[in-house]
Amino acid sequence: MALFGRKNAAVRTPAAPATAVATLDPALAALTGEYTVDPAHSSIGFTVRHAMVTNVRGTFTEHQGSLSLDGSNPAASTASIDVSIASIDTGITDRDGHLRSADFFDAEAFPKMSFRSTSAEQVDAETYRITGDLTIKDVTRPLSIDLEFHGSATDVYGNERVGFEGSADILRSDWGLTWNAALETGGVMVSDKVKLTFDISAIKQAPGAA
Repeated sequence: MALFGRKNAAVRTPAAPATAVATLDPALAALTGEYTVDPAHSSIGFTVRHAMVTNVRGTFTEHQGSLSLDGSNPAASTASIDVSIASIDTGITDRDGHLRSADFFDAEAFPKMSFRSTSAEQVDAETYRITGDLTIKDVTRPLSIDLEFHGSATDVYGNERVGFEGSADILRSDWGLTWNAALETGGVMVSDKVKLTFDISAIKQAPGAA
């Protein structure tokens, strides 16, 4: 199912009326609505190279977000998310404290990271791209996130859900995250390149819900 719509093949049948329009996929149209990201079944994380030889993975355990899906005009679909920097969790208490400090995120001065979409497009049959503004430490820069749409379902509690999984690579220095340390063997402690990961489950709101 195409979330942001597929480009219809050109209709070349001469007998087709000039006023004919493409029929909207009812399954796609049924997705139209406002959704709230379910933090209990979603994950926002990152992977970064450490000491040139291994990866450190972490997540932000506190976040909230919303999706607005438009089945009649999928390119108008939007997404927003806010992440609590203090909720960073790499499994090592001392490392998490360093990441919250002024060396990195400075969570006390800049408690949130946010993303606000500006456009949506289909890349291929399985991949969709959300482009928007990512703000970290009051620095806002454009970011494109490639997402795979996993489909929609009604859970055992009657909630209508949609699911996405995706990632994006960034250079942390673009957002002012520049701390590093040189290694005796060459190279640096923390790579500039960071992979952001998103595993999102969102629940459709009832019409008129706040």
